[in-house]
Amino acid sequence: MDLKGKAALVTGGGVGAGRAIALALAAAGCDVAVNYSKSQAEADLTAADVQGLGVRGMAVQADVRDDGEVRNMVERACSTFGRLDVLINNAGVTSFIDHADLEGVGEEDWDRILGTNLKGSFYCARAAAPALREAGNAAIVNISSIAGVYGIGSSIPYCASKAALNSLTITLARALAPEIRVNAVAPGYIDTRWWKDRDNYEAIKQIAEQSTPLKRVCSAEDVAGMVMAMVTSDVVTGQVLVTDGGMGIAGGLPGR
Repeated sequence: MDLKGKAALVTGGGVGAGRAIALALAAAGCDVAVNYSKSQAEADLTAADVQGLGVRGMAVQADVRDDGEVRNMVERACSTFGRLDVLINNAGVTSFIDHADLEGVGEEDWDRILGTNLKGSFYCARAAAPALREAGNAAIVNISSIAGVYGIGSSIPYCASKAALNSLTITLARALAPEIRVNAVAPGYIDTRWWKDRDNYEAIKQIAEQSTPLKRVCSAEDVAGMVMAMVTSDVVTGQVLVTDGGMGIAGGLPGR
């Protein structure tokens, strides 16, 4: 797919990997709608930076757990850009709960994590499908995680949500073909705000780097590069691309 003159929607696009993806799409000539739930200042900045690359950019608020808000968000993006060719389901949340601490997992953890990571991705895909079909040769990329492939990660609900997202990727690829390709990128540890906000960030990063075969962790730009490969390839659908420096095959972070 040649992205010049096309339009994209990136959920959770104001920060981290979402911001990097939005900027990569814009650099390729694509208009970008930057979704946010709470991070308005960051989304506004990303939208402005998108515009600085010579394309149209907009920030649009919606909680992806709310189907009505999602439909309104998609309608606004389509009305502004006149089309929609790419959807990136990047919005995601987790809770940091040791896997052995079963009693530490509350109902609110399941509802929030599944609501955002799984149901939100479905709601966005469903709302965007008519416009994507009309565009033809369109693409959806879900941002998954090695947590959904290897069962390692921040919590059991998070692993389950990403495993379900991988399954959703395959089923949507069948359901939406041939007009829409659906793939997923599954990073490991990404060096973004998600980890940097933790008190033991430096220690975790060092452990992550030393425990992966390639001795490095993903940057937001690494993830964006894999997303761009999935968006622009016209013959790939229903695939989950692991992008983790080998973290998964090494067993993940020690102690997690």
